[in-house]
Amino acid sequence: MALKIRLQRYGAKHNPTYRVVVAEASMRRDGRSVEVLGYYNPIAKGNTEKVKMNVERADYWLSQGAQLTDTARHLLKVSRK
Repeated sequence: MALKIRLQRYGAKHNPTYRVVVAEASMRRDGRSVEVLGYYNPIAKGNTEKVKMNVERADYWLSQGAQLTDTARHLLKVSRK
């Protein structure tokens, strides 16, 4: 069972919002996930947070062998600051 930390899209048409999830690599993009780690709102306005992620849980899953996608790697780096 290969795990990936990746984005799962939800929200309305032309108004995307993403969840950062741990999912099996063979699952489809919006399919079943193992755990939700946070969210990413690319079109956040005002005081709304753009990225929120549970870094401790992400580190746990990385220690268990989960692989990050490129976008999830960038979001993890941003949320560590």
